[in-house]
Amino acid sequence: MSNTFSNKFVADEKNLALLKETMWGPNAIRQAEELASHFTITKDMRILDLGCGLGLSSLYLVQAYGAEVFATDLYADPTENHERFKSLGIANKIVPMLLDATQSLPFAKNYFDVIFSVGAYNIFGDNEEMLPNLIPYVKKGGYIAVAFPGLKYEFGDNVPPEMQPFWKVPEVAKTVRGIEWWKDLFSKAEGIEIINISEMACNDIAWDEYLANLDPCGGDDLGGDKWTLDMKAAENGKYFNTIQLIAKVI
Repeated sequence: MSNTFSNKFVADEKNLALLKETMWGPNAIRQAEELASHFTITKDMRILDLGCGLGLSSLYLVQAYGAEVFATDLYADPTENHERFKSLGIANKIVPMLLDATQSLPFAKNYFDVIFSVGAYNIFGDNEEMLPNLIPYVKKGGYIAVAFPGLKYEFGDNVPPEMQPFWKVPEVAKTVRGIEWWKDLFSKAEGIEIINISEMACNDIAWDEYLANLDPCGGDDLGGDKWTLDMKAAENGKYFNTIQLIAKVI
């Protein structure tokens, strides 16, 4: 995995400024590039980007491949995303939408070549229903490819002492799980062939680029800058990973 696109992107001063303004977590462009390296994307493909945030993963899919992308998120303003895409000259390839992935999707079945998600799937997909619900929207031979924060192993009842203050937050304990836990969940879905479930190589650099952009005096609540910095300092590279799943629809 060469990260050719990502390295060139962050080397450009204007792009780096955009990245700093739009990161909601570990660098989504690096994650998107590594995730997409496991299968073929072409300019003729239609891709549903679930949980796109401020659009970095969608930006990558358009700039790297010229694909048509539906950039969807429950918390990002689609109008603001559209204006951002216009400023980058890629608005004609992206449809920005407000979308709740847990609800019935407003698309035809077999409509997409790929469902793609970076940094969000663990929030809405930590259940047996989500993956089977998504599969019908992907053409046979298409892919579901997701990447999200995880753990090198499942804590269970043995949460390390340094991580216990953070695991007392229900949202964290529920959505940040071990790679074996996710393997077990994904293996229950029918209609797909698992191509890859593994730790992402870009985990450390994607986190480092995000953490360098945070304010040590920022928010002390869940997800705030200081909270995130404190959590990563406590973790100190021992427990976190980024998990990727690539499945082919059969």
